[in-house]
Amino acid sequence: MNRSFSTFAACSGISLAALISASPVLAATLDAASKVEAVTVYPDAAQVTRIAEIDLPAGATSVVFKGLPMALDPASLRVEGSGGAPVQIGSVESRVAPVQQQPPENALSEKLRKLNGEREVTQARLAALQAKKTMIERFAQASPEKLGDKAAPMDVEKWAGAWDAVGEGLARLAEENQTLRQRLADIEQEIRTVQASNRTPAQRTQPTRDVTVEIEAQGATRSRLVLIYRVAGAGWQPLYDARLESKGNEKPVMQLVRRAQVAQRTGEDWTNIELSVSTVRAQRGTQAPDVLAQRIRIFEPRPMAMPRSATSNEMAKRADAPMVSGMVAAPAPQVVDALREERAREVEATIETGTYEAQFRVPGRIDVPTDGSQRSLRIGSQTIEPSLIVKTSPSLDATAYLEASFTNKEEAPILPGEVNIQRDGMYVGKGAFRLIAPGEDAKLGFGADERVKVTRVPVSRRENTPGWLGANKTEKQDFRTTIRNLHPFAVKVNVVDRVPISEDTNIVIEALSTNTAPTEKQVEERRGVMGWSFDLSPNASKEVRLGWQIRWPKDKQVLSETLPDGAR
Repeated sequence: MNRSFSTFAACSGISLAALISASPVLAATLDAASKVEAVTVYPDAAQVTRIAEIDLPAGATSVVFKGLPMALDPASLRVEGSGGAPVQIGSVESRVAPVQQQPPENALSEKLRKLNGEREVTQARLAALQAKKTMIERFAQASPEKLGDKAAPMDVEKWAGAWDAVGEGLARLAEENQTLRQRLADIEQEIRTVQASNRTPAQRTQPTRDVTVEIEAQGATRSRLVLIYRVAGAGWQPLYDARLESKGNEKPVMQLVRRAQVAQRTGEDWTNIELSVSTVRAQRGTQAPDVLAQRIRIFEPRPMAMPRSATSNEMAKRADAPMVSGMVAAPAPQVVDALREERAREVEATIETGTYEAQFRVPGRIDVPTDGSQRSLRIGSQTIEPSLIVKTSPSLDATAYLEASFTNKEEAPILPGEVNIQRDGMYVGKGAFRLIAPGEDAKLGFGADERVKVTRVPVSRRENTPGWLGANKTEKQDFRTTIRNLHPFAVKVNVVDRVPISEDTNIVIEALSTNTAPTEKQVEERRGVMGWSFDLSPNASKEVRLGWQIRWPKDKQVLSETLPDGAR
């Protein structure tokens, strides 16, 4: 019967300690030959699942997972498993393993050195045979009259003996050459065999972690251990492709493709793994911070005591030192959101959603090396029928831009990320998503619409300087914005403009009676920002008038400034 068991690193193994103390037998130690089976990557970390198949003896055993990454969080360690006999997991301990030193030379290294020496001798003998063969061939090619003593011609009756000598010499050389070449091939094979058996991992330059799991088995059994831990140095960024087909009068269609750009420098390669990406941020805090009381009081500096022995120069320096005055209060604690807008196989992942997270499981198995290289994976897509509108902000840019709005109907949020924008098959630029929760509305720009023309011209501008009886200065500005539709079909238009605002009671701002009434008096809760939305027929145009008058005291000067985004 197969039995399952599990434990967390937080469980210190009290039950196992009792079992071990009751047993007189010392625990055996086994090295777990494990491999990474699955990884879930968060935007700022990763959860790694390692598998080890081991044969456990009866009794207590210390199973050691060696060479795990230093970035491993010991508090996240969890051990699960199953076996054919009752097995109990006790303590889980993580230790830092020092950097490996260069391994000492062993017998295999000595044998390899001898083989290399024999190879050099054999190669030298082959070279000598080749030189001897060259000399014999040169002798055979010489004319008979040069072969006799004192350069006298050789007797004819000796020619046959010379020929036999040359032939026998070449035959013996060929036989020796074949023997030496065969021996050289054998030496090469032996060297390769020794090198393979003596191959050691590259020397580490960084420490690693060894995790020891104490296990008690009631009987010898084959067990499967699962080690799960969280590790830093990994993450993924969302990327998106948005492809819009406007199709004129037909309903527009937008294809939104999600991608995950995964990279890791954890110190361990992920080879042939099951990969998932999650929207949960593992490094974020788990609860809201406590808000402490804040007190404001009048600052009362203590009088500075002057030493009697101070010199006149020292007293002058102290007199020149800046004094603290006014009201001082410690800033209230603030929480900075860790969300950052980050850049985000065409095989698509399956989505698994929970109450508080979404997880995309990539089909098949992939490799993610630990060198920081980025792996782009397609994790989802959806077809959307967006609402299109032509939007313009003429006070800043007299250009009409096509904007698509839609509702996120997926169970997963759209995370902040960069969007590659295509319109009717053409790349038009890059956009960006903010965080969009399921059910929340989203907007995405698709570039300039050259067939909607926008012009903004001043109708009048007047500034009055007060006379000697006048108390105020006045300034009046009036603008006309004209929008013309050159499409052969009707379009929806949204014009966004602004009038200045004031928080000073001495500055009075009044809207002109000639203004076109806005359909939205306050856009996105921004004071002074208003909008006009309307349908514009083919070849039709519409005007929007907007103006104001400002009055302020003649002895004052006014300054215009743009409030930062988020200011209300």
